[in-house]
Amino acid sequence: MTPFDAVLFDLDGTLCRRTQNTEQLYRETFARAGVEPFGDPRSLWGELSGPPDHDDQAGYLGRGFARLAAQHDRPEVDPLALGRAMATLTDDSEVALCPGSPAALDSADDTAQLGLVTNGPERRQRVKLDTLGITDRFDTRVYAFDLPRRKPHAGPFDRALDTLDVAPERALHVGNSLPYDIAGAHNAGLAAAWLTDGDDPAPYDPEYVLESVAEVDTLLTGSQ
Repeated sequence: MTPFDAVLFDLDGTLCRRTQNTEQLYRETFARAGVEPFGDPRSLWGELSGPPDHDDQAGYLGRGFARLAAQHDRPEVDPLALGRAMATLTDDSEVALCPGSPAALDSADDTAQLGLVTNGPERRQRVKLDTLGITDRFDTRVYAFDLPRRKPHAGPFDRALDTLDVAPERALHVGNSLPYDIAGAHNAGLAAAWLTDGDDPAPYDPEYVLESVAEVDTLLTGSQ
């Protein structure tokens, strides 16, 4: 018998991944803004720490471009114009399920109540869920961006468990972010399964370390 009455999943990087060509997106961003290109997508992502803390995707991306502009001695560049261009060109319907996600969802659904806890806003995350065809798989969906507090605060997890009427000690959260998913789950009293990126999880201490979301099936059923 599974030790959990509820299994909560993160979305981005856990159940799904973006399929939009990031190199092309980056080039088109500079073309749309009328700016001579500098940097690259990897450098931009490296300057963006965590998800936006408010509903301003253009401003969030603009902060990353501002840091890159300083590194490339481009003080004349308007980073907000680049942020607006990239936000406009980003297509939230260009997503695909991560390998193993269908099996993980099936296993969780067979053994426990199923929940989604994502830091993204509903207006964007719902597009991804509908595209993936998994919107109705969940017994509850929490879009923490639209709440007063987001992961790693306990609030989004509390909201999900209150809806499911499940105690924290009877719940598991599966996610790929140590500072948001694992910290948030532990703050709310849940067990946590971390999808490893190969790094040492310390100082965090997830109860389970998974190489793939497909391993959720083995974790819940004990099958090999």
